[in-house]
Amino acid sequence: MTLIKSISGIRGTIGGKISDALTPIDIVKFTAAYTVQLKRKFPDKSCYKVVVGRDARLSGKMVESLVCGTLMACGIDVIDAGLASTPTTEMAVIFEGADGGIILTASHNPQQWNALKLLNENGEFLTAAQGEELLKIAEAEDFVFAEVDRLGKIERKDFTERHIEAVLQNPLVDKEAIYRAGFKVVLDAVNSVGGCTMPALLEALGVTCICLNCEPTGKFAHNPEPLPQNLTGLSAAVKSENADLGISVDPDVDRLALICEDGTPFGEEYTLVSVADYVLDSKKGPTVSNLSSTRALRDITEKKGEKYYSAAVGEVNVTTKMRETGAVIGGEGNGGVIFPALHYGRDAYMGIALFLSNMARKGLTASALRDTYPPYFISKNRIELSEKTPVEKIFAAIKEQYSGEKITDIDGVKIDFDATRSWVHLRKSNTEPIIRVYSEAPTEQQANALAQEIIRNIEKIID
Repeated sequence: MTLIKSISGIRGTIGGKISDALTPIDIVKFTAAYTVQLKRKFPDKSCYKVVVGRDARLSGKMVESLVCGTLMACGIDVIDAGLASTPTTEMAVIFEGADGGIILTASHNPQQWNALKLLNENGEFLTAAQGEELLKIAEAEDFVFAEVDRLGKIERKDFTERHIEAVLQNPLVDKEAIYRAGFKVVLDAVNSVGGCTMPALLEALGVTCICLNCEPTGKFAHNPEPLPQNLTGLSAAVKSENADLGISVDPDVDRLALICEDGTPFGEEYTLVSVADYVLDSKKGPTVSNLSSTRALRDITEKKGEKYYSAAVGEVNVTTKMRETGAVIGGEGNGGVIFPALHYGRDAYMGIALFLSNMARKGLTASALRDTYPPYFISKNRIELSEKTPVEKIFAAIKEQYSGEKITDIDGVKIDFDATRSWVHLRKSNTEPIIRVYSEAPTEQQANALAQEIIRNIEKIID
């Protein structure tokens, strides 16, 4: 598998030839490039500090050793958070007043993958421009390593307890209501870091937690992406245990997917919708999600008299728009909840605390709560392209064809059909010769029909 360099970090599979994998050479090169960029950004500092945290995947210790060693070789002091979720590592940068952070996780990718996700001094991901600058530094390999008496130091700290305490202390987390509700949940942490951290939060809230795949061995019990087809074991456990809720987190605990008490999916698109519904009852202000997320967030936001904004796909794009608009809640339709009162990052710990607060205050089962939100269905399709297919010309033709509708072109082309409460979003893949075609409508049949209409029109343009 070719190394993938994108706004989400440097990703690849572990093992194999240099040209086909994320190798130790790559890990050292991109970590060293990160230190060059750090020193350019803060040229007057005499010492630098970077937090490193990792999920439990099998290659984690190896990658951690390489990253920490390279940082020290470049004269950077390291705060090694060890096994730590993505949101915990982000929070640790803030707690420590560090100059940056590196998260070692390939998120929802299978166990043979790993990645370096790079953070700034605010514990947030690098922007696209900063990512491009880093790639140029890495390509030039113009690195300067520290003299032997100026090598960095390493200190090991565990930040999970401090992160959980910050969640519990947030005034919107209704600890008393959750405790009185006496919830019983089943947690599927796919044998990664959530298995040894999420139960502590749930127990502190008085929730009975039944653990499924919670040993942080890195041997993922199933495909780690928290989609319904990968959570059949969790659904069965929720029913057999007569639980109130099933909770699924991905390997680095930034995405949250839920299973209702009857074993049906709550819908990862609706994790953010439910949390936003709850937050907006107490905290007024705008909401933000990316262009490929459900319209339901816009609906409930406008129903409460607030303004909804959309952003390009990618967490850093969502957080940038949230800052611009002063949003009180935002995220992505993949189960990513961003609550800026805690920090600007997707956080499943904060997400579940707010979700349980919503359930407890409303006195509803998960399925009954789900039924209170506007019903939408998303259809996900793709069009295979040749390497020479002129994608920008296709997008221009589609925009012309649907010029009577609301069009957004900050990230591919999105067409909103407000009369039918539906939309379609076209994006060119960064890693494959395809156009992704996502559509949403009030029924599954309408969503599929809209996608097929757009696909037929694109095929005519290509012909």
